[in-house]
Amino acid sequence: MPGDDEPQYPTVLQGAKQNMAKFDNCVLLTRVGNFYELYFEQAEEYGPLLSLKVGYKQTKLGPVPMAGFPFFQLDRFLKTLVQDLNRYVAICDEFLINVSSKVKSGGLKHDRRVTRVVTPGTLIDEKFLDPYENNFLLSLQPLPPVANDSSGDVRGPEQSIGLAWLDLSTGDFLTQSINRGALPSAITRIAPREIILPADISADIKNEVQEIVGYDHRLLTLHQETSHFVSMSEWSTMLESPVDQDADSAFSTGEKQAGHRLLDYVQHRLQGLELRLQPPRQRELHQILSIDRSSLRGLEILETARDGLGRGSLFHAVKRTVTKSGSRLLRDRLSSPSASLEEINDRLELVSTFLESEDLKDSLIFRLRRTYDVQRIVQKFALNKGDADDILSLASAITETVATRDLLRAVVTLSSNASGHNSESGTSWEHPLERLLQRFDLEGPSHLRDRVASAIDEEGLLQKHRLEEDEAASVAALAHEVVLQSAPEDLQSLPKAVRSSRKSDDQKKDEIELTEPWIMRREASDTLLRLHEELSNLEAEKVALAESLRRDLKAPTLMLKSTPGLGYICHIRSATGFKKDKLESLHAKMVSSSKSTRSFYLTDWTRLGRRIDQAMLNIRDEEKRIFAALRELVIQNLVKLRRNASVMDELDVASAFATLAKEQSWVRPLVNNGTEHRIIGGRHPTVKLGLEEQGRSFVSNNLVLDQNERVWLVTGPNMGGKSTFLRQNALITILAQTGSYVPATYAEIGLVDQIFSRIGAADDLFRDQSTFMVEMLETAAILKQATSRSFVIMDEVGRGTTPEDGTAVGYASLHHLYYTNRCRTLFATHFHALADMTRDWPLLACYCTDVLEDERGSFAFVHRLKKGINRQSHALKVAKLAGLPPTALKVAESVLQHISEKKSASLTQGSAEARPPSMSAAAG
Repeated sequence: MPGDDEPQYPTVLQGAKQNMAKFDNCVLLTRVGNFYELYFEQAEEYGPLLSLKVGYKQTKLGPVPMAGFPFFQLDRFLKTLVQDLNRYVAICDEFLINVSSKVKSGGLKHDRRVTRVVTPGTLIDEKFLDPYENNFLLSLQPLPPVANDSSGDVRGPEQSIGLAWLDLSTGDFLTQSINRGALPSAITRIAPREIILPADISADIKNEVQEIVGYDHRLLTLHQETSHFVSMSEWSTMLESPVDQDADSAFSTGEKQAGHRLLDYVQHRLQGLELRLQPPRQRELHQILSIDRSSLRGLEILETARDGLGRGSLFHAVKRTVTKSGSRLLRDRLSSPSASLEEINDRLELVSTFLESEDLKDSLIFRLRRTYDVQRIVQKFALNKGDADDILSLASAITETVATRDLLRAVVTLSSNASGHNSESGTSWEHPLERLLQRFDLEGPSHLRDRVASAIDEEGLLQKHRLEEDEAASVAALAHEVVLQSAPEDLQSLPKAVRSSRKSDDQKKDEIELTEPWIMRREASDTLLRLHEELSNLEAEKVALAESLRRDLKAPTLMLKSTPGLGYICHIRSATGFKKDKLESLHAKMVSSSKSTRSFYLTDWTRLGRRIDQAMLNIRDEEKRIFAALRELVIQNLVKLRRNASVMDELDVASAFATLAKEQSWVRPLVNNGTEHRIIGGRHPTVKLGLEEQGRSFVSNNLVLDQNERVWLVTGPNMGGKSTFLRQNALITILAQTGSYVPATYAEIGLVDQIFSRIGAADDLFRDQSTFMVEMLETAAILKQATSRSFVIMDEVGRGTTPEDGTAVGYASLHHLYYTNRCRTLFATHFHALADMTRDWPLLACYCTDVLEDERGSFAFVHRLKKGINRQSHALKVAKLAGLPPTALKVAESVLQHISEKKSASLTQGSAEARPPSMSAAAG
């Protein structure tokens, strides 16, 4: 800081200079009046990026660059800075404080301080938050590597990493412990907006994480905790309820340390704002169907691989949810399907219930459409940010939740009576809705709803919003042209147009007196009712006083006014239309006069005006007290409100799946503990929709993997549907374990622990990896991690190199999957030799697609699979469809014929293909 004798910038600019030094990795936005402003080099750097005009403030130390925007446009500019430019933003807000009456400002002064640092992972209630996605902040805590054999050999993949992630907008807080090899899949599944790493993290792990997220442009932050971690009990002040002592021991050391760093980082970013998060929930790997990173992308579960858009993804194809939080739950379930047979069947039973009763489903959806995003609204109150609109929305959501509970209860009662099952019968039958009904807890929330209804004046709130909109429009109009000139401290950075408008605003208020509407009903409390009665009496005195003065002064245009600039004045819209002698007898003090008006002070009105203002201030204070009590009621019911909201989300997803099943004629899958796949008439959920939009039909296919056939080797022409077949069976499996009906005429699926896919390939220039390298990395991960309960689809392994090398790699991969992993596998290839090399494997079967060609040369792809091997890839037919010039096609045909003749001659001479040994004994 500069010394006392050193020249300084004006107060606002000096404060900004200090904050920019303190928050040196942030863009600083300083609130001054109705504007947020940037200064110094940040104004010059970010002003043009934000399409703001950069002006210059003249100071003793030289001109200072400045740029600004109206305060109500903060969300718009935060979106650009935080989401588009990936910047951290420090928000410096403005507060009025009382000071000595000697201060020229009349006893009030502005204090400014940074109240929050906004980063991509710490968004709370910004309007640009995607309502259909979680906004996760992820913390990683690598633990020391573990030697995995007696020789002390340390291997990277065995290193354990603790994960903790939370969504500040909902309060969701989760943890997980994984091996290092699963880190890419975990990060892709969680899809964090920001990742926190220990400040002392090793370079190799930091580089690995950077490589994983580099293409996604997610921010990495190194953070050193400000306090030493002892136990999870330290978190109690930041949670809505403490972590259970027994549960504490269930969390790994890595999870606890990652959670501590996460909470410490959030507290630092929120500058001490009180937190009330949900207690951490541990997500164990055995509880979910693990989908590796390349499968999440290759199968296009949440977004398309080509352009990263939602349209065309599985999520887009199956989304029928009607609430925002229900959509977030659907995304979570699709990326992390269940691996619990009981949980899957409970979900399917719920879908069946809604599918069987159209009226029940429609009534439920009607209720769901009228609810709000309770999870995010409740979290705003937990962070002390909720307003009257939020609490009204919350009350409305509670009303619909109560109605939903009553609807479901009536259905359960009616069903129990009709089937003869009741509490007196002694039978153990339970309606599928009963489990959810038992989770509703509405006593406290219902009281909150009733209290809100009796307190908030919705009409007054609407009037308040109309006034705010008018004010915002006025500020926006004045903000178009910013001219920076010398001005008093509090006005020094306001546009000239705004400064000059203050006088005109005061003149307008002289003509018409505006009173901000009340947002609380008079009956909200006994005190408020009494205060309103007192104000009504004072207003009556004001009316009587005005009438008396008009009569005594013979001045029908006289008005009693209160203005910010002049105080309590009597105003007459006439220079001569009143009795001057009578006015003198009242000892009035003239304030101002013009050709057409007179304004003066009158002791009686000054005393009465002060009493009226004090009464209004008392009402405002009582309204604040009542709202604080309502806010406290929300806090007291946090757990119940979140629990009820989660039940509504589950109902939304289940009813959405029922809608989807009826609309698309999907069937309920039979999920069991076996290791078989029986899918009859299976269809690809997104490709089918795409074809139908083009007026084309989709060819369904069967898949049977059982004790006779565990691996299918699929051959066929390009564009013959091999990749679609592989993908559709993986997606059907995911949908089944998500708890959805599936696109098939029959589906029986043994529980799958992991899904792996090796589909498609592309250069990864960011990581300096060729197409073949990417393919081999993905293949290696599958061969290392797949178990006997996994489901693997592999498409064209080895195609990125020579046919000989590709055949060798393809055979080795297939051999490992068959003899070592022993998992259900679909393996598509153009290396037809693999069929010959594996023909003595008893659990491997060959299937193919084909091309149907007539005598005129016309052809059509036959997408239905049949048993056998297709040794023709028909690549030239695809090339013809693609529009290759006829001359090029002729050359290709002659080369192909020459190669075929040479190969036939070689075989005729007795040069048979060598078949590698099975190596089953070695593999066993």
